[in-house]
Amino acid sequence: MSILGTRVVRTEDPVFLTGSRTYTDDLTDERLAGALHLTLVRSPLAHARIRSVDTRAAREAPGVVEVVTGEQVDLAPPRLAPRVPEAMRRPFLATDTVRFVGEPVAAVLTEQRYQGPDAAELVDVDYDPLPAVVDLRAAASDEVLLFPEAGTNTAAEFGSDEEPDGDFFAGCEVVVTQEIVNQRLAAVPLETRAAAAVWGDDGRLTLFCSTQNPHMARDDVARWLGIDPGRVRIIAPDVGGGFGAKIGADPEFALVAWLARRVGRPVRWSETRSENLTGMVHGRAQHQTVTIGGTRDGKVLAYRLDILADAGAYPRLGAVLPSFTCRMAPGVYDIPKVRSHARAVVTTTTSTAAYRGAGRPEATAAIERAMDLFAAEIGMDPAEVRKRNVIPPEAFPFRTATGLVYDSGDYAAAIDKVLDAAGYRELRVEQARRRERDDVVQLGIGLSAFVEITGGGAFAEDATVEVHPDGTVTVLTGTSPHGQGHATTWAMLVADRLGVPLERITVRHGDTDVVPRGAGTMGSRSLQTGGVAAYQAAGELVEVAKRRAAEVLEADVADLVVSGGAVRVQGTDIGVSLAQLAEREPLRVTTTFDSGAPTFPFGAHVAVVEVDTETGKVVVDRIVTVDDAGTVINPLLVEGQRHGGIAQGIAQALYEEVRYSPDGDLVTATIADYGFPSAADLPSYTLLDMATPTPLNPLGVKGIGEAGTIGATPAVQNAIVDALAHLGVRHIDMPATPQRVWRAIAAARGSHVG
Repeated sequence: MSILGTRVVRTEDPVFLTGSRTYTDDLTDERLAGALHLTLVRSPLAHARIRSVDTRAAREAPGVVEVVTGEQVDLAPPRLAPRVPEAMRRPFLATDTVRFVGEPVAAVLTEQRYQGPDAAELVDVDYDPLPAVVDLRAAASDEVLLFPEAGTNTAAEFGSDEEPDGDFFAGCEVVVTQEIVNQRLAAVPLETRAAAAVWGDDGRLTLFCSTQNPHMARDDVARWLGIDPGRVRIIAPDVGGGFGAKIGADPEFALVAWLARRVGRPVRWSETRSENLTGMVHGRAQHQTVTIGGTRDGKVLAYRLDILADAGAYPRLGAVLPSFTCRMAPGVYDIPKVRSHARAVVTTTTSTAAYRGAGRPEATAAIERAMDLFAAEIGMDPAEVRKRNVIPPEAFPFRTATGLVYDSGDYAAAIDKVLDAAGYRELRVEQARRRERDDVVQLGIGLSAFVEITGGGAFAEDATVEVHPDGTVTVLTGTSPHGQGHATTWAMLVADRLGVPLERITVRHGDTDVVPRGAGTMGSRSLQTGGVAAYQAAGELVEVAKRRAAEVLEADVADLVVSGGAVRVQGTDIGVSLAQLAEREPLRVTTTFDSGAPTFPFGAHVAVVEVDTETGKVVVDRIVTVDDAGTVINPLLVEGQRHGGIAQGIAQALYEEVRYSPDGDLVTATIADYGFPSAADLPSYTLLDMATPTPLNPLGVKGIGEAGTIGATPAVQNAIVDALAHLGVRHIDMPATPQRVWRAIAAARGSHVG
């Protein structure tokens, strides 16, 4: 019986639960003995000229070894995103201008960590304030340029903003337009950013850092330092959460390495929680305009999505992620005409990058709100409108109007499953009763159907499987887990091929000297690339073992099978163990798997909410979901990913928002100000099973890590609007805080009265 598809408890959990794991800030590596501690002096202003930086007093402070300003850093400012103007590079330490609150201006190195903040306070920076640009439309106007030499605040642009010949919505009986805010979010990982650097006598750099992709971090740091990647070793200890915000390296990592080389001693850095909220990349941050048109019998004929995206002060991945949003614009629907355009602009705020879903949740939020708006306009049930427009299962593989090829799916079946499980008809009856009674607490039912693209743009991954003479097995993988359960899943895949117990299998990752190639963990790519590679490597090792065993056993290869960690002659007890074969000569296989294309998981979510019309408070009563990620290797781990994703999806709909004042001050710089839910704020989830395998890999697996954040958010938002639709409420932007909901109700009632 195969172990695949069974509920195996995570083998990595005991050491995490007992506090026995090691994060970057916990390192006691002897190579870091005598390390100095880095404290960054950060700008209190969002936009200003630096007139002078006086470090004299700081240099005299207790424990200070060195104070460095931007003028002393002899590294070229790194380019942090493709397709953006050269002038928009970010310096490692600001020199003439600061462009967001929290931008590093000087570096203080002290013997002890506690000495750093006091010394940093003594660095006297003279600023000449400049106008802040927080509003996206103001940034797009170019009235205040963050980079005058670029001549524009536009960092990147995708699609076409030109009107096509003729009327794009010709033939549509109904056309609806709505502006939507997909708000800025903070990842808030359990572990903040951290790095520690030491240079060896051989001139090689060893950099410990918290990252989702050690190999990308190696290449980034080497490029920024101007050295060959072979001279850089990245070690990622345990990583306490990433959610997209820890892809590759941050400029601070290279600065830590540069400082260590400058002073000839190891250097360590770990940011505080407030520094993390201020300086770590944020996500989402799109202002969208959806326009949808169709016939009164529910057929959607045309859809247009216009995006104004916030890249923050220095363009990073967030400047190019709107291209994903544009490509995923039609969602699960067969819409004949789709046009999208995105423009990313710089603002005097923290840079944006990936956040769980990275461009795809924004696309789903837009089209799912558009479908509800269209349904409301024609007076049709939103579930019925969706089912009339989804791509039929017989159409796969399906090429969308934006040029993507969806591999497999059955979108209507997913919608029907969640509607039936939620008791959709009965909920509508209860909703009608409450409206008839004019209850204070109204019921809302929200539906979303979604499809996402997974693979992270990196469809190939290496894996090595080696059997040792003692019978243990080592798996080397280029993926880099931070909570996903790779050690368990990869061991299951190898155990299924070799018949070796899970406890005899060790999965190693996160060290670029041990695993020289890899593409990391992001974009829900790991299982469909790294996991399949491990499975493939184990299969190839089986063939190698059978050929060697054939010589030992004087048997035909075709008569041999591998089971229980041994190669046996089929139908007999004659055999040789894999360990014995490994004693004779190394038994090791390295392979690469390349799917060549992304997969497209999909699903549907129903959210049931209650809204207090007197206070605006929203309570999510139920979430019913289908998240189809193809073949499931370990249901327990898949459920964990779904639970976490749904929680973050609900959080965006109701609680989370990074907010800046008009002057560019970060209002949400502490956990007390940045709201996110605890378990007590979340409902129980109904997780329905559905598996539509992909033909793109031998396991049929797709990604699951981001599904919940894509499906849950618009379901909850739609449910809130649905609860108040009879009062005249048409749309409420996220997060749907009590104040925002109450104001929407008051505005709707006021318009009816007046």
